[in-house]
Formats: sequence, C-alpha cells, structure tokens
Amino acid sequence: MNAIHRRHFLKSFGLSAATLPFIVGLPSLGLAAPARPRQRLVVMFSPNGTIPTAFWPDETGSDFALKEIVSPLEPFKDRMLFLKGLSNKVRGDGDGHMRGMSCLLTGIELFPGNIQGGSDTPAGWPQGISIDQEIKNHFQNREETRTQFGSLEFGVGVSDRADPWTRMSYGGPNKPIAPISDPYQMYEKLYGGMKDKESLQSVLDDVQGDLKKVRKLISAEDRRLLDEHQSLVRQMEREIADSAKQKLRVAPPTLAEGIADQNDNVPRLSRMQIDLMVNSFVNDMARVATLQYTKSVGMAKMKWLDINDGHHSLSHEPDKNEGAVEKLTKINKWFAGELRYLVEKLANTPEPGSTGSLLDNTLIIWTNELGKGNSHTLDNIPFLLVGGGFGFQMGRSMKFEKIAHNRLHLALAHAVGHRIETFGKKSLCDGGPLSLG
Repeated sequence: MNAIHRRHFLKSFGLSAATLPFIVGLPSLGLAAPARPRQRLVVMFSPNGTIPTAFWPDETGSDFALKEIVSPLEPFKDRMLFLKGLSNKVRGDGDGHMRGMSCLLTGIELFPGNIQGGSDTPAGWPQGISIDQEIKNHFQNREETRTQFGSLEFGVGVSDRADPWTRMSYGGPNKPIAPISDPYQMYEKLYGGMKDKESLQSVLDDVQGDLKKVRKLISAEDRRLLDEHQSLVRQMEREIADSAKQKLRVAPPTLAEGIADQNDNVPRLSRMQIDLMVNSFVNDMARVATLQYTKSVGMAKMKWLDINDGHHSLSHEPDKNEGAVEKLTKINKWFAGELRYLVEKLANTPEPGSTGSLLDNTLIIWTNELGKGNSHTLDNIPFLLVGGGFGFQMGRSMKFEKIAHNRLHLALAHAVGHRIETFGKKSLCDGGPLSLG
C-alpha cells in the first residue's frame, strides 16, 4: 500500500504517524498487502565452517536422521531441506574466508583491493548485489509486496569494522550493508520515539489514545493481533530498559578493549534480535531479513557453553583433536538452538489474515562461509532451509555434486516470481535454477 494512502488514512481518523507501525499489518484496515500469501526470506549466518559428520544426514530423501548439530530442530524435521553438495565456485582475489563470506550471497568476484587476508591476494568488496537485496528490490518494486523497510539486517556480536570478513549483504557493487547489532538501535529504527536507554519512555504510552480509536475500526481478529503486537512491544521495551540498567553491552567493543568478554551477552542479544525480527514480520515491516552471528574469522569465546577457546582458532584444529571437534559441535549445536527459537516463534505466531502461522510463509536459510573450517573448503557449504512459502518440497535431504550455489539463488528468485536468467557470475548459472519443487 502506498504512502499517500496511508497518510490519508491517518489524517481522516486523526491518528499520529507514530501509530502506523502498529496498524499497517492489520488486514481489516486495508493498509496491508492484499490477501495473497506473503513470502518472506530470512538468511541466518554462523561462521568458521561446520563439522560435516555431525551436520549432514547420511541418508537422502525423506527418510533421514538428524545428526548431533541439528538435533535441536527435530520437531521441525518435516519443514527442513538439506542441500548438500553446493559449492561457492567464485574464484579470483581474496582468501577463502573473504570469498566465502562476501561471495556467499552475491555469487560474484571481489574487486581488486588492498584488504589482505591469509596468504592469498588482497581484495576489495564484491562486484554485485546479494540475493537478499535482489529479492528485496523485487518486492519493493511491486505495490502489493512493498513494505516500510523492505529488508532488515540483524547482527549479533558483529564487528563494527567493515571489511569482506564482516559483511554478507550488498546493495550493489562496492555497497556493503552493515547489520545492526544493537537491539536498541533496531527497536528505534522500527518504532522510533524512544528517548534513551537510561530514561526509557514507552512508544506505546504516546499512541494509546490513537490505538483506542483504531480498535473501534477493526475486526475482532485484528483486535487480537493488535493486543499481541502491543504485548510483544511492551516485553521488548522491558528487555531494553533492563539491559540498560545492567549496562548490558549491546554493541561489540573496539579491538583496543580486547575480545575476551565481547561475546558474553550474545545469548541474550540473540533472543532480543529474534524477537524484534518476528515483531517486524507480524506487522509486515519487511519481507526480507538477515541474522548474522559474529563474522568470518570470528574469535567469539562462548563462555556460556564453558568454551574459552576462540571459535576461529578451534576451527583450525585437525580432525584428530577430539576435544576441538567436540567443542565445535557444541558451538554449532548452539546456533541450531537459536534457529529453533526463531522457527518456534514463527510457528507459534499467527499469520495476519490467515489460519496459518508466520512459518508457513517464511523460508529460513542457515548457512556458513566455509564447508569445513580447518580445510577452508568452499565445497559443501552448509545450506539448511527451514519453513515454507517458497513452494519447495520440504522434509528432505538432497545431495548434489559440486553444484554452484548461484543456482540456489536463482531458485529463490524464481520462487518469488523474479524470473531472472542469471545471478552473480553468469557462467556459474549454467543449468538454471536448482530444482527444489
């Protein structure tokens, strides 16, 4: 729905613009998109490769068993799709981590540059747009799928330093998009109106009068949706206020402050960011989102798992180091647990205007920049899809033979009606979209 219509609606009923984030997704007001099911894409990233033997199912087809890392997702096995055998075949400048991270969603080479990594040639930013932003642009160019923000980029413990190891979303050539790692900043972006963390004033306090007017205009189902949305916002405000009182670090420190404790608050920050993401989906503020945990070569020390080693250092240990393998399995299983939290929250949240849940129309892709940390391989990149809405046949484990991951990106674009013939590096799109129906 266009901005002019929304402004006219607000003016007609004497409502303030601050009310809009709470009402734009209510079907009975006519401000939301038409009844056609929404499609949402979420890309979740965790770094430094996986432990293949503890991640990939041994079987293909629908009769497969989940390994240790992905065991938290067992209740959603029929909504999962494993895609083994996808390779990041982008070559050129930059080391494996740099190309693994910055070519993950772009599928195209990095520009020559002066950022040195490992023993390979230095490099710059990618030469093209990332698939999340390509799909975002497709949605934003159509009135029926246009939203307030188009896409939202969430971070958890992501470095403020901008380089090819820290960014996976790109608005175009040489256009990195920084994720927002501070839930307070993300909340302010979504709802505005907050003063500061120390003297928090609720956004809801300012719009209660307007929301009472709205309640008289909407259906009983929409009143329930509005109540749930207000409750979620109240809960988030309490979280942010409490984090301020505890001086919760909601942004990573500079390198000068050291890295030993920069990730201590990651578990809590992760849940806050996921809650905010789901809030944004409830009210149709965006159809595309990314959730990035730390960064490539990230040295998070996950003390809440009783692991005091840096994640990246652990990932370089040989396979014969059973202690390192056990810790890495534990780390990746924790990421799977955060994915489960997101999936459960989507599954338990009704889709406005339908009898289903948000999960029915949301496809989540959990991925990584490397197939395996100690080999730096760009083959068998972890791609686990969870959810629905894209017409893919879920509840399967599929195996390919070193297929370029560009073909998955093409399949994503085609699933939302964006019939592009190539994405990223043209020569890596031979064979067309991956067949996942």
